[in-house]
Amino acid sequence: MTPHLYAECRLILTILFRQPGFWVPTVLFPAMLYAFFGAQSGQGSWAAQAMASFAIYAVLGVGFFQFGVSVAQDRESVFATWQRSLPGHRVNHWIARIIASLVFVLLAVCLVIVVARIMTDINLSAQAWARLSFVCLVATIPATVMGIALGTVTTARAAVPVANLIFLPLAYLGGLWVPPMFMPAPIAAISVWTPTRAMGELGWAAIDGTAWEPRQMLLLLGWTLIASVVIFASRRARR
Repeated sequence: MTPHLYAECRLILTILFRQPGFWVPTVLFPAMLYAFFGAQSGQGSWAAQAMASFAIYAVLGVGFFQFGVSVAQDRESVFATWQRSLPGHRVNHWIARIIASLVFVLLAVCLVIVVARIMTDINLSAQAWARLSFVCLVATIPATVMGIALGTVTTARAAVPVANLIFLPLAYLGGLWVPPMFMPAPIAAISVWTPTRAMGELGWAAIDGTAWEPRQMLLLLGWTLIASVVIFASRRARR
């Protein structure tokens, strides 16, 4: 890690951790929802699948609310404007945001797992835990990039409602709340093209011990590229 990247990571984490009212709800909410609904869906494989779904939900929430909203606020911040005038490659700033998001993803996902271990009888192999951790790591990248894209095209005032308007339908369409098999046919047809469905399929496969499909990885890559184009196009338009 270069000194510049280290400084960016430290700055972002310091700013966020000094705003507990901003990050604590994002970290706690997925575990609370799992306790209220996911843990009540049954035991054994059902509980494990629900745990994977809410772990992905936690990853998505961190990307949209920790970083989507903060990017929108930074754009209207005098300090952030001054920071952008300093020498150094802007790529370090975006990489630092992804690294910082991993810290909050770790907190949020660990809370979901702790609740699952307390309230259900899940008993996964070490390989399943490792595969689920890898899925959460991979999902952090598109979730954070999509959140940043959201923050680049909205104002600070509009960021939270717009994030909810996108985040909640994505969670539903991805099958994170309702298993895809129970979705109406028109919704299921849309679901297979969403990034959350790709994340969910990877997470469920990790739990079941089945092979990952390349299509899911390609779909996440496609959504990441689309979000990246939105970020750079928005920045270019503001110049």
